[in-house]
Amino acid sequence: MSAYVYVLGCRSNDRVLTYVGWTNDIERRVAQHNAGKGARSTRGRLWQLLHSESFATKAEAMSREWHLKRERAFRKALAEKIGR
Repeated sequence: MSAYVYVLGCRSNDRVLTYVGWTNDIERRVAQHNAGKGARSTRGRLWQLLHSESFATKAEAMSREWHLKRERAFRKALAEKIGR
């Protein structure tokens, strides 16, 4: 079973927000976030997929998610793509 880590981005007023998560199905998960059924912090916003990575196991994906949540410079660089 493959697992994925993803970074979402959205424009909110004068700033760009990012969200990092993991899933087994990226398309379904992004649709859930955009339908208001994802994580509480993502509700009420229109998100777009900025980045994804594939892993062989859930544990590997969860480990990478933990690291990406702490890589603010990486997420900021991704966010600049939609910040214009």
